[in-house]
Amino acid sequence: MDRIIPRTVVHMDLDCFFVSVSRLLHPELNNKPVIVGGGERGVVAACSYETRRFGVHSAMPVRLAKRLCPEAVFIRGDYDQYSKHSDMVSEIISGCVPLYERSSIDEFYIDLTGMDRFFGCYKHATELRQRIIRETGLPISFGMSVNKTVSKVATDEAKPNNQLKVNSGEEKAFLAPLSVQKIPMVGEKTYTLLRSMGVEKVKTLQEIPVELMENVLGENGVSIWKKANGIDNSPVEAYHEQKSMSTEETFDQDTIDVQYLKHMLVAMTEKLCFRLRSEHKLTACVAIKIRYSNFDTHTMQCRIPYTAGDHIIIGHVKELFDKLFNRRLLIRLIGIRFSHLVGGGQQINLFEDSEEIINLYQAMDRLKLRFGENKIHRAAALGCSFRGFTRKSSDY
Repeated sequence: MDRIIPRTVVHMDLDCFFVSVSRLLHPELNNKPVIVGGGERGVVAACSYETRRFGVHSAMPVRLAKRLCPEAVFIRGDYDQYSKHSDMVSEIISGCVPLYERSSIDEFYIDLTGMDRFFGCYKHATELRQRIIRETGLPISFGMSVNKTVSKVATDEAKPNNQLKVNSGEEKAFLAPLSVQKIPMVGEKTYTLLRSMGVEKVKTLQEIPVELMENVLGENGVSIWKKANGIDNSPVEAYHEQKSMSTEETFDQDTIDVQYLKHMLVAMTEKLCFRLRSEHKLTACVAIKIRYSNFDTHTMQCRIPYTAGDHIIIGHVKELFDKLFNRRLLIRLIGIRFSHLVGGGQQINLFEDSEEIINLYQAMDRLKLRFGENKIHRAAALGCSFRGFTRKSSDY
């Protein structure tokens, strides 16, 4: 019988990525408390380790961060630079490993299973980390274990700018003394619920019957229990960069009703923006497409600051439509495309949007995930549902 080779999975995370890139570009920020975020009503997109001892953290309202750390230097984010430096790291990793997954703009999973016979996985990961630091100037940490969950937790324990290996068979022992908040999928609400059950350490969670976790939290409870016990069979998925996402609508009857067409564009923009946020992506280029009844097809695009917010993109879509629709012919098809996509944990443009807008989008997205994305719309998008048309969505 063939011997089963334990997997070797590395999780790499660029430390305080937004702050680190900003310090590369502006060395005068080194060793100072730095907060990335804008506007009195905005939220913190990222913060340096120097600010965290004051209680500052990501997604905190900027006005609260200023009270907690008044000496902090506040800077605006630059997603073009963040995307550029993330791509630099991706290029280095892709040339050194057989399989990697770019899970966000600053996080990577690498599968080194079987490479021990050639190099020694820990040595190879160490050399890769040192090369990234040397060639990009960015601090990066990694964790290594038999699966993605334990490696991610190990990375968090290794930070800042360090590395940690969890040997095969030692996953439960490694996780046991940690807070349950360290387990991926355990947010504030779940943590509060677990604490009400007397569960604060992972060891206690490991000892709870999985059936009880299922009764309390459903399928998520089972997933959390497995992660707490170091069980995670999810594969490292090969990274293929998505260049764009799009949708288009072909009408049963050609139309020249401008108001109806704008209602449709709003609905389509909502749909794509929800997809952006669901996939933790932002776009910096919006294009619209019009096909007339004589099959002439025209497109127009514009560059915008990186965002996934409907309220920002809808205005640009309407402006493009007004510029492009100048022939006053019957329209057969309209489409929208987002390109120049980047990944990241930002649900929307944290550099520009207020706390109220962020809370609104998060609430809307939760409703869409629970009841379906067609259950809640802006009022401006409702008009498109009262006319007959054939929906044909596709990428182009």
